[in-house]
Amino acid sequence: MYPEEMVQPMREELTSLGFSEMRTPEEVDAVLGAARGTALVVVNSICGCAAGKARPAVALALSQRARPEILATVFAGQDREATARARAYFTGYGPSSPSIALLRDGKLVFMLERSNIEGRDPQDITEELREAFDRFCAPAGATAAG
Repeated sequence: MYPEEMVQPMREELTSLGFSEMRTPEEVDAVLGAARGTALVVVNSICGCAAGKARPAVALALSQRARPEILATVFAGQDREATARARAYFTGYGPSSPSIALLRDGKLVFMLERSNIEGRDPQDITEELREAFDRFCAPAGATAAG
């Protein structure tokens, strides 16, 4: 584990965008276990592809109208139990950090693993996220029809 003061700025890159940190397995279950609608979960990391690709791409993707209702994050290598619990929701995928998951009503509908992030331009990742948001998320401020 890295000293907390070293990773805090990396945490803040996401929390400043409105992400809630999930630091315990109980917090993960409280957020994802009862989630209705769409939830974007970023498995944050200290690595360079998180800093130079994943976090910037997420920030850009969230600037569009269609976006997830819930924004949540865990930090791999720091909040290990919370990260393991979050990954349990990513059915069919192994551990990967960074990674970006989109869930709808608690079920995984879209996933970007490290192999889909490293070696790519942040703008390409942004476009892929925006396409997923357009497909699975309602426009911000929209209400669900009953």
